Amino acid sequence: MENQTIDSAVLELLASRICHDLISPVGAVNNGVEFLQEDMGGDVSDAVDLIAMSAQSAAARLQVFRLAYGTGGRDSTIKPEDIHKTFGGFLQAEEKVKQEWDPYSVFTGYDRPEGFCKILICALMLAHEALPKGGTIAVTHANGTTTVTGSGPDAGLRPQVPQALSRKLDVSVIDPRLVHPYVCGLMAAQYGFALTIAESGPGQVSFTFSAA
Repeated sequence: MENQTIDSAVLELLASRICHDLISPVGAVNNGVEFLQEDMGGDVSDAVDLIAMSAQSAAARLQVFRLAYGTGGRDSTIKPEDIHKTFGGFLQAEEKVKQEWDPYSVFTGYDRPEGFCKILICALMLAHEALPKGGTIAVTHANGTTTVTGSGPDAGLRPQVPQALSRKLDVSVIDPRLVHPYVCGLMAAQYGFALTIAESGPGQVSFTFSAA
């Protein structure tokens, strides 16, 4: 495992990114509680539904962030099917993007190196960010190389994402929208993977990674 250093500004941006993604569902939980307080004498089903949905969304996001950014993702007991389930919960909240891959068959017989599932969920998040209008995400694996492909209307990368992923951007120009690809590239190098953007056609973006 290669040792990497992280500028404190990157950590601050990562924290901002996580907080930004959690503000909406957590705020909705608070709104649901307020509705309950106001409507205790009437029908509170809408407020209960809002609380349940928002709490589920927040929990799903925290699970994804734990695996992608925390030590949980490098746990050797984590399997691709765990990643599929966790990421599926993350997608369920918005219902715009679906997964189309079988975690049990894609990696049959593959001896996964340390950190594999961490980089897998990072790549899934990259593909998700490339689908502004929704679509599908598929995963394939052949000859030691894993490919994560996002397909959908107007699929594409935000400006400077390739440079952030390859860590060719100065930290001073990284913002919350670029911190995820930057950290993905950093962690891939940390665990000995080459994570790159593959050739993509109209309406499709692919990311590949393999042990370097």
